Amino acid sequence: MNDLPFGFSSSDDSNDRDKGKGKDNGAGGDGAQGGPGPGNPFGFAMGDGGAIDPSQLGQLFSQLGNMFSGMGSGMASGGSGPVNYEVAANLARQQIGAFTPMLEKEHRAVADAVRLAEVWLDEQTTMPAGITTTAAWTPVDWLENSMPTWRQLCDPIAEQMAKTMDTGLPEEAKAFAGPMMAMIGQLSGTMYGTQLGQGLGQLAGDVLTSTDIGLPLAPDRTGVLLPQAIAKFAEGLDLPAQEIVVFLAAREAAHIRLFSHVPWLKQRLLATVEEYARGIRIDLGGLQDMATGIDPQELLTNPGKIEELMGSAASFEPETTPAQQAALSRLETLLALIEGWVELVVSNALGDRIPSTAALTETMRRRRASGGPAEQTFATLIGMDLRPRKLREAAALWRSLTDASDLTVRDGVWGHPDLLPDADDLDNPAGFIDRVIGGDVSGIDDAIAELERQFTDRDENDGDKKDGDTGDDDA
Repeated sequence: MNDLPFGFSSSDDSNDRDKGKGKDNGAGGDGAQGGPGPGNPFGFAMGDGGAIDPSQLGQLFSQLGNMFSGMGSGMASGGSGPVNYEVAANLARQQIGAFTPMLEKEHRAVADAVRLAEVWLDEQTTMPAGITTTAAWTPVDWLENSMPTWRQLCDPIAEQMAKTMDTGLPEEAKAFAGPMMAMIGQLSGTMYGTQLGQGLGQLAGDVLTSTDIGLPLAPDRTGVLLPQAIAKFAEGLDLPAQEIVVFLAAREAAHIRLFSHVPWLKQRLLATVEEYARGIRIDLGGLQDMATGIDPQELLTNPGKIEELMGSAASFEPETTPAQQAALSRLETLLALIEGWVELVVSNALGDRIPSTAALTETMRRRRASGGPAEQTFATLIGMDLRPRKLREAAALWRSLTDASDLTVRDGVWGHPDLLPDADDLDNPAGFIDRVIGGDVSGIDDAIAELERQFTDRDENDGDKKDGDTGDDDA
């Protein structure tokens, strides 16, 4: 496609970019290869029972250091947290490779698209515009600006994983490993950093906006589009590029309206991930079996065997508890409600103005179903598969509530976490809508009603006593 609007440049438009070509912030090396699988950020084994001669440990860990040498200075500098974010950033930049800096015309293009979308969104929501600044980002811009949020998402999970592995080791294993626990902690942080870096490197080339994963990753009230990814997304759609850009700008603007005017929303999402993390438990029962088959000489002479053991997830598979399942359900429902609201508002705002709105909405649904950025993110971090059915049900609930009431009632549901529908309400939207329209919209209201009932009962009892006293006097 070569009709990208507002000055967006297609992937082969390089006439005025020669000066930026070849710019590469990667750390170099091949450390992105051979990392652990997404279900096991801490997939390294540790033997006990005499499987490894302590006199050979220095040579063993020298081999480990060589294995991670491709990760650049991040491995050497380490870090005080549970995840080595320097390794993550280095590997992500390496995977992104050379990037083309944004031009002024692309920044103007984003501003124009957002400005138009905001005018149309005003008619379909009571929430005022939340964007005060716009920007066009490269993949590296996205990586650097999103890192603070990744820390908030990853630290609770990594900390709990490390804590569980520490407390779950048998006492004899702790005695054997005691002098090495600091090294093991650094290695675990590096392994998680490796996994995170690989994931971020992939996401950086796929995300279309700053809210594409369901969370705002840009600074507050900043609307962002990623022109290079949008150009790739537009290829093969056979739709007007101008309509694609305005559609994506409207989605970004709708997300930011919601997160700007529902201040508890982002923190609620992060807190739910933390609730999930607190329940992480790892079965370390396979440690002895793994240690039994370790040949220390092979470890010293074959670094590939070390990597194989470190990447093995079988003995460290987290056990999902009922509390975690409940947290996952709440997280999935909340993400579905956000996406469903955005889909409805954008469809209503653009449907009569942009002919391709329905087709683009369906394209976004298929993108989610096949594993878009949001699905990749939460599947990698916590093993949660977002179900497209939930998103469709959420959009249908918001539409039905709008039809049965008005925009003020619908958007007012976001006023407090207790007002939002839960997973059962997605299965029975009619019951939820009846409660909202009838005025019984929260547990807070239930508590007030119960208090009023108690006062009424007390007054009635007092009245009955007075009536009884009067009857006795008359008698």
